[in-house]
Amino acid sequence: MEELTTNLLQSGAVILIAIIVRVIAMFAIRRVKTLLLAKPPQPLGKLGKRITGENPNLRHEQRVRTLSSLLRNVVDIAIVVITLFTVLAIFDIPMGPLLASAGVGGVALGFGAQSLVKDYLSGIFMLAEDQFGVGDIIVVGELTGTVEEVTLRVTKVREMGGTLWYIRNGEVLTLGNISQGSSATVFDIHVAADEDADRAIAVLREAVEGMHEEPEFEGVILEPVSVLGVGGVDASKLTLQAWLRAAPYKHWGPMREVRQRAQEAFARE
Repeated sequence: MEELTTNLLQSGAVILIAIIVRVIAMFAIRRVKTLLLAKPPQPLGKLGKRITGENPNLRHEQRVRTLSSLLRNVVDIAIVVITLFTVLAIFDIPMGPLLASAGVGGVALGFGAQSLVKDYLSGIFMLAEDQFGVGDIIVVGELTGTVEEVTLRVTKVREMGGTLWYIRNGEVLTLGNISQGSSATVFDIHVAADEDADRAIAVLREAVEGMHEEPEFEGVILEPVSVLGVGGVDASKLTLQAWLRAAPYKHWGPMREVRQRAQEAFARE
C-alpha cells in the first residue's frame, strides 16, 4: 500500500511537471507568434514583387499561424508520450508488450496513413520555404490558377475558368510560381508603312517617357519602357518593338496603354 501511494505521488508529480512544461511551452509559442506577426515580412525589392491579393502580409500571417499550430501539436504529442511512458515506468508496467502491440497496429495503420503523412510533411516544407502563398499564380502540372488557401494537407487553387481545385500537397512534384520575380515582355506596335523609322521611334519614345513613374503604374511598371527599334517592315505597315518589365502577370495593362499612347501620338503628328 505504501508503495502504491509513493507511485501515485510520483505520477502526480510527473503529470504536474508535464502540465507546467506545457503551459510554459504554449506561452513561448504564443509569444513568438505574436512577435512574428508584428514584424512585417522582409521586402522583396522592386524586381521581386509578388501578387499577394489585397493584403500583402496575408502569406506571412498564414505561414506564422500554420507553423505555430503545427508546433503546438508537436509539443502536445511529445509531452503526452513522455508523460505516459514515465508513469508506466513508475508503476513497473512492462512496455515491451505495449510497444509490440503498437507496432502491429502501426504497420496496419501506416499503409493507410502514409499518404496523409506525406501530404502534411510536404505542406510543412512548402510553408517553411515560402514556395507560394495566397494570391500567387502557380502552375501545377497542366493546371494554372490562383492560390486561395494553403493548409498543411491541401492547397486550394482557382483556375482561370473559375473551377476550384483541391491539390494534395504530397502529390505536388513540380511547381511553377508565376508571381515570383517580374514579367518582362517584348511587343509590337504597328504604324503606317510610309512613316520615317527614326521619326516614328522618336515619337514613341516621347510618348512613353516617364510612364513608369506615373501614380497609375507605380509598382506595376518596374523599369522605364524601352523602345527597341524597328522589328519589321512590309507593304502595309512599319513594326516597332518595345520592351517593358512589370509586376508578375500585370504587363497586359501597360502594353495596352503604350499602344494607345502611340496611336494618339501619331494621330497628333
